[in-house]
Amino acid sequence: MAFDGVSVACVVKELRDKLIDTRINKIAQPERDELLLTFKVNREQLRLKISVEASLPIVHFVEENKKSPLTAPNFCMLLRKYIQSGRIVQIDQVGLERIIRFEIEHLDELGDLCTKYLIIELMGKHSNIIFINSEGVIIDSIKRISAVVSSLREVYPGKVYFLPEELKKVNPLKITEDLDFGQFDKLLAESAQPLAKTLVGVFEGFSPILAQELCMRAEADSLCMYLALEDAGKKQLYEAVRQVMLQIKEGAFSPSILYQKDVPYEFVPFPFAIYEGMDSECYDSISKLLANYYEKKSSYTRVRQKTADLRKVVMTALERNVKKYDLQNKQLQDTLKRDHYKLCGELLNVYGYGQEEGQKEITVENYYTNEPMKITLDPDLTLQENAKRYYDKYSKQKRTYEALSILIEETGKDVEHLKSILSSLDHIKEQEDVAQIRDELEQHGYLKKRVGVKKEKIVSKPYHFVSSDGFHMYVGKNNYQNDELTFQVAQGGDWWFHAKGMPGSHVIVKTLGKELPDRTFEEAGRLAAYYSSGKDQEKVWVDYVLKKFVKKPPKAKPGFVIYDTNYSLAIQPSIEGIARENN
Repeated sequence: MAFDGVSVACVVKELRDKLIDTRINKIAQPERDELLLTFKVNREQLRLKISVEASLPIVHFVEENKKSPLTAPNFCMLLRKYIQSGRIVQIDQVGLERIIRFEIEHLDELGDLCTKYLIIELMGKHSNIIFINSEGVIIDSIKRISAVVSSLREVYPGKVYFLPEELKKVNPLKITEDLDFGQFDKLLAESAQPLAKTLVGVFEGFSPILAQELCMRAEADSLCMYLALEDAGKKQLYEAVRQVMLQIKEGAFSPSILYQKDVPYEFVPFPFAIYEGMDSECYDSISKLLANYYEKKSSYTRVRQKTADLRKVVMTALERNVKKYDLQNKQLQDTLKRDHYKLCGELLNVYGYGQEEGQKEITVENYYTNEPMKITLDPDLTLQENAKRYYDKYSKQKRTYEALSILIEETGKDVEHLKSILSSLDHIKEQEDVAQIRDELEQHGYLKKRVGVKKEKIVSKPYHFVSSDGFHMYVGKNNYQNDELTFQVAQGGDWWFHAKGMPGSHVIVKTLGKELPDRTFEEAGRLAAYYSSGKDQEKVWVDYVLKKFVKKPPKAKPGFVIYDTNYSLAIQPSIEGIARENN
């Protein structure tokens, strides 16, 4: 979800738990709009990232350090002067707004105890880090906003700090204290917007996703008007908001990342009814969640960008080969008359003698069927010349048939090969998986080999799963890994799985001489179905066979094998509940 007021509340709780009464050990400004504060807590270093980048303003703990410029920016030097070694007295959220306020005690030049405030505003392009004194006067900010830029609110040294006018909405946390149903009803009744938009417009820190969630909990249509609700519905909405606000005030957070087809889809500070049934991953720290969520989201985006060009190359080559395959098959259909031409030549040689010249057709007996047969003739040629003409047509079409049969087989293999590469691209999750597919495309002439470019180091390894019965299962991510698994990793007594009649990964189950339980067969089948082009189908047929019966024909494309004496099962493509090992 958006980094809204509820997400900020979750972050603030974690900050309070870890930083109250701790001292700031280091202050760095690695980026123009980012601070990195380091704290020492019980001999452990905690690094707090505060980013006010317009595209992703965020606050959370990070593990890795970040290289800072040789000369610290002025704002960083100012903070070091005043609050380095300062003690964190309090960390507050302004209402339910996306504003965090650090209260910091420090000693001034004379050794007197002073208080300063570091205010982080996480509001998109208006995000800022503002440093103020105890009287509320701005000392400086990481982004200075002059009157030229904004006539409504200057953020400049010497100016009095105040909240932007547009942020002055109703604090929904007051619903748990002194905002009763009557006041709630009056506030929402004044809006002419749909219900979800009304909640976002009236209350601080409400994102559209949270508004949708509250409507669902109240069993109300998010698109209807508040005034269209019955009294019972209005009270139900009030109660839904009140319960969520109580949960926030009590700090009852259980953050999790939601996944859609293995891709991070959303994150939530506590379970949302609108996402019920989706795959989720729970975290005990909102910082770990945010770091992993944005890293995975960013990695997925980078992978999509990297594979976009490869996908275009594969799709272009696939379309070209499919057209070629169709054209070759059409040409092959035209050669089906070759036996008829041979028969015509043969019958003319048998019955042609004694017939009149200059005829346009002749009727003879087909001694294979004992039925009369008409043969069209060229009147300008003799019967023997007509016979030779039919034999020549037969010979030409026979040669064409033989040549086309070989070409069609080769083109068909190219089509299947490209489909298998496309299937591999669909399952790529990590950037290192791209290198092997690029290498395969270069090796087979679909991509030009890059001259003078250092070849990427291949670090990608097959997926590694463990069945419920403890058997190790390996899944190839691409054709090269498929060949490696099947012909180098697997032993003769291991089991081999593959989706039937469609591109997909080879799945190997290591038996170590033991007999596989039925549950392991099913789990391996689910893996083979999931990592195939039939991933989105309800059921997929999967072939499975002992590895010793799997062979690779000479000069076959990567990943292509033949096998016999196999078994088959119909299974739902799913990896849910199958333990995955990190390679």
